Amino acid sequence: MSVLLILSLISAITFGPVPIKTMDVAKVICYKIFGIQTAQASELLNGPTMEIIWNIRLPRVLMAVVVGAGLSLSGVVMQAVVRNPLANPYVLGISSGASLGATAGILLGMFSWFGALGISVGAFAGALLTSMFVFAIAFSGKGRGNTIKLLLAGMAVNAICSAFTNFIIYIAKDAEGIRSVSFWTMGGLTSSSWNLLPILFVVTTVMIVFFLTQFRVLNVLLVGEESAMTLGINVAKVRKFYLVLTSCVTAVVVAASGTIGFVGLIVPHIVRMIVGSDHKRVLPISLLGGSIFLIWCDVLARMIMYNSEIPIGIITSMIGGPFFIYLMLTKSYGFGGE
Repeated sequence: MSVLLILSLISAITFGPVPIKTMDVAKVICYKIFGIQTAQASELLNGPTMEIIWNIRLPRVLMAVVVGAGLSLSGVVMQAVVRNPLANPYVLGISSGASLGATAGILLGMFSWFGALGISVGAFAGALLTSMFVFAIAFSGKGRGNTIKLLLAGMAVNAICSAFTNFIIYIAKDAEGIRSVSFWTMGGLTSSSWNLLPILFVVTTVMIVFFLTQFRVLNVLLVGEESAMTLGINVAKVRKFYLVLTSCVTAVVVAASGTIGFVGLIVPHIVRMIVGSDHKRVLPISLLGGSIFLIWCDVLARMIMYNSEIPIGIITSMIGGPFFIYLMLTKSYGFGGE
């Protein structure tokens, strides 16, 4: 899978309105990272191809890798924690909160003092505040920390945020801004840049490293609360902690890429269907699978229309929806070994 990811990464850079040779990609990367330059490469390194590879396509493909891994990680953990096969990274209303923040940034000019990162900052703030609101509801009163209460709180907050987002769009006069909101909410990697990647990479990597050490706990949580408590695990505390961490990584990912659906839902299911429910295998393979899946979805989004680009969320939904229906109709597959 790691080799397939590297091959996908290099191949994806060659696709686009301007075709680029694989050897040219290798020459540019070798020059930028290792300082290696051949006599034949001097013209390449001083031409427009250098700009396309290093400043446009490579950051975009790397963002696809990180976003795909982040969404898959959140999906795996979320499904294990709430023991619901339909759980995904956005089940706590994070996507609607991010959409509200991004819409406020685009149409109302909020967060404009952050410059080019204003929309991402608005989306991150909306996602984070939304998840905090959901936690406040779910972990208070009767049945605190209950899975059903958590999911219902997410649905309620999702409806509220969607209502405010639609209201802002309804009263807006800026047609181009409304189009930008529509494009953002369908997800995309157009905002990819070397400035945005470090934050996204650090947060996602830290979460990946942590959860790769938690596979035993996730296995027990997937079996049920009774088994977890028998082994001395404080289910409510662990569940809250894991949900906070997945909310953070999802908020960062959504702020950078918009709402890209189905990656965190179908990739974990496909992996479980192939390797079983042991998170020691499910986690790393889901990370690689999510990255590869999103890389090629982005290639399709860039190539499917001449001189234009469609939101990547459309591609993931067109592929993910039918495949998820197939999974549900497959008798040989059961979530968590059920």
